[in-house]
Amino acid sequence: MDSIVWLRWAHVIGACVLLGTGAGIAFFMLMAHRTREPALIAHTARIVVIADWAFTASAVAVQPITGALLANALGWRWSEGWLQLALVLYVATGAFWLPVVWMQSRMRRLAEAAAQTGAPLPTAYFALFRAWLACGVPAFAAVLAIIWLMLARPSFVLIG
Repeated sequence: MDSIVWLRWAHVIGACVLLGTGAGIAFFMLMAHRTREPALIAHTARIVVIADWAFTASAVAVQPITGALLANALGWRWSEGWLQLALVLYVATGAFWLPVVWMQSRMRRLAEAAAQTGAPLPTAYFALFRAWLACGVPAFAAVLAIIWLMLARPSFVLIG
């Protein structure tokens, strides 16, 4: 197999990991949150944070490398609007993702404390959950948009 096929494969797998992990984490956090059970939320959040660091972080590190190598190997110009927009969205996704990981850790600690004392979830947990959702939705939408841009590669000028 030639190097371009390997690069495409690695890049597509990375995109799948980002999309799949993001969807999975959102689903499990939302389902745990809906129970309002601190112990279940704490357990789920603990696993979600591990998954974010193990899968999402590794894909985040590999994507720009495989993307740059692939773009250069295929002769794509860095001035192409779809590529520039994909990069802008990638940075924006990261700007939303980093606080989300912190929020998940904080929600876990708040849920653990509530579970240990038998108290209900504190108001701070619910505020964090709303912020988590407010960051997660645009981050997930940006990943979907990036994947569309990679597939469609529409012709337009973003920065010219």
